[in-house]
Amino acid sequence: MSHARRVGFTPAMVVLAVVTMLGGGAYMQEAVKPTNDAPNPYLTIADYFKLPEGRTWGSTSAVEIDKDGRSIWVAERCGANSCLDRATGKMSEFNTVLKFDQSGKLVRSFGAGMLIFPHGIFVDRDGNVWVTDGQDNGTQPARGGAGVGQPAAGGAAAGTPPLGAAAAGVGRGAGEQAGRGGGRMGPPADATKGHQVFKFSPDGKLLMTLGKPGGAADPEYFYQPNDVLVAPNGDIFVSEGHGGANSRILKFSKDGTFIKSIGKKGTAPGEFDQPHALAMDSKGRLFVGDRGNNRVQVLDQDGQFIAQTTAFSRPSGIFIDKNETLYSADSESGSVNPNRPEWRRGIRIGKLSDLKVTMFIPDPETKNAPDFRGTSAAEGVAVDQQGNIYGAEVGPRAVKKYVRKQGTSQ
Repeated sequence: MSHARRVGFTPAMVVLAVVTMLGGGAYMQEAVKPTNDAPNPYLTIADYFKLPEGRTWGSTSAVEIDKDGRSIWVAERCGANSCLDRATGKMSEFNTVLKFDQSGKLVRSFGAGMLIFPHGIFVDRDGNVWVTDGQDNGTQPARGGAGVGQPAAGGAAAGTPPLGAAAAGVGRGAGEQAGRGGGRMGPPADATKGHQVFKFSPDGKLLMTLGKPGGAADPEYFYQPNDVLVAPNGDIFVSEGHGGANSRILKFSKDGTFIKSIGKKGTAPGEFDQPHALAMDSKGRLFVGDRGNNRVQVLDQDGQFIAQTTAFSRPSGIFIDKNETLYSADSESGSVNPNRPEWRRGIRIGKLSDLKVTMFIPDPETKNAPDFRGTSAAEGVAVDQQGNIYGAEVGPRAVKKYVRKQGTSQ
């Protein structure tokens, strides 16, 4: 999950389908044809980033570009899918927040012992690094229950959005992982660590912490914070809810004072099911990767719905670059979401001016059958100032770089 703040959003976006309004404010939507066939003008560079000797990549969904436009920040899960050894209760000694230069060399790292499950990352205008911690150290649910961070089966048939007009959300009947305790919203009572948002200086000094240690249910916060974004005026947005009963966006002032809660669990415009990723354009419009609803929503900073699109599939990560291009990473179609076997996993790319997918980097893995239960391909995505794409992968435990093939236009 990653973000950009440099581009404009055109209200006169192309309507992707005919939408008929029914009685009672409901809407009927045509099915969206999977956007699997766009050309792939990128070469994949695996093993680009160089970790210290003896250290291997863990799962990561957090990748972001430094304010210099060239360096890359990654938050990874300590060589596994968690920095907490639940058998012993001990935290890993590995630093979880890593900075690489444009050659792939590790130049800085910090955060050891602070994050259980680094999930989202953002670099603000001052170069400060914000990271969300999406799990806690409390007692795990009983065997057979859905655990936090382990997506459950389910999903909705694709719907077709209108752009610039309200419409019913897609994803009706979308599956959700049960939260701790069989679906209730909130961490277990014995949780003392996790579900927070951390602000670090560029050299790793902790500057601010949002949220109660161990997490908290509404009206407190957080429980399963997915991503974080800082607007140009300093306001902070945190998307929350990874499959439990909560799905919302929390807004804070630059000093961390709570302002408002935006949205709730649901499928209507302005409602969410796993708001997994955030991005903002130069006009201040907030883009939300509404993963459980298989759509990208566009809101103003007060949380009012502007538009939506499902053409970019099931967004785990989104990014908007300086060329007004949207990048959407789908790591779950055809696997975690068996109702979408026709959609291929990968990174979909298209201009904001019409939100048509014009390029597609397919999942490097060949498994795409409905009975394949793991995630694959990039879950987080970021793009540097030269147009190179970086995909952060949870299942394969890797970060891949994608560069333009020679002879293809930018």
